[in-house]
Amino acid sequence: MTLEGHWGKSCHIDLFGCDSARISNKDTIELFAGILCDEIDMKPYGAPHVVWFGHDGKEGYSLVQLIETSCITAHFSEDDNNAYIDVFSCKGFDEEKCVKFCHEYFCAENSTYFWNWRG
Repeated sequence: MTLEGHWGKSCHIDLFGCDSARISNKDTIELFAGILCDEIDMKPYGAPHVVWFGHDGKEGYSLVQLIETSCITAHFSEDDNNAYIDVFSCKGFDEEKCVKFCHEYFCAENSTYFWNWRG
């Protein structure tokens, strides 16, 4: 999990067939941000910012949670019950633990992910 020689690490998670009640509830999404930070040992920088927007059937909540070492973002598509989550940090974290938590929290039927070192 070392970042030696790199500036940061990104993890991109796509969740498919999520529980529609979970991805369409602002309070549930805000709670997710805090628990995810605990799960991957990140310190939130302020409260999560969760907003509803979109058009033409591509609507849902989006999340931005600043963390002391960068940010977590997520977009929730109510049209198809999918979620797209990105974690970026200049502090190392366990990407498999991150993916597992996200998959279970949103009760996804399926998921894919990839991660990479940055810089």
